[in-house]
Amino acid sequence: MSSSYQTLLGSEMDEAEIDEFLTRTGVGVLSMTADGVPYGVPLSFGYDGGHLYFLFVGRSAELRKETYAERSNQASFVAFDVDSGGTWRSVIVAGSLDRITPGEWDAARAALADNAFESDLLSAHNLQEHPNVWALDIEERSGRAVDAE
Repeated sequence: MSSSYQTLLGSEMDEAEIDEFLTRTGVGVLSMTADGVPYGVPLSFGYDGGHLYFLFVGRSAELRKETYAERSNQASFVAFDVDSGGTWRSVIVAGSLDRITPGEWDAARAALADNAFESDLLSAHNLQEHPNVWALDIEERSGRAVDAE
């Protein structure tokens, strides 16, 4: 028998469910801090089982994403899916965030190709020579889900 709070609480997702969700879901919100000021930005991502990869395109004049990414010791990312039938899932991961090196580009590109949302902005950037890709090294992960009854 489920309580009336079950739709609020959900149930804990296991590692396999979290992996499947991150593989299937290509967007979420990256949260970072710089000098004690929080910043959350919706981004598409690639997932390889241990890292989330983010391509920073569409730069602002103040390079806000890059500035926060460089100054954050830890970052968190939430991906979620909610449907009108009452089913929802959410996964939160946290870890260090670093710009990838040229040697990591092939792994990042493969992960991004698997499940990232492809924006029209990609054609305006020379990604092969200057990829502005960041990797979140997943150190913590959790997920919750509610299935419609």
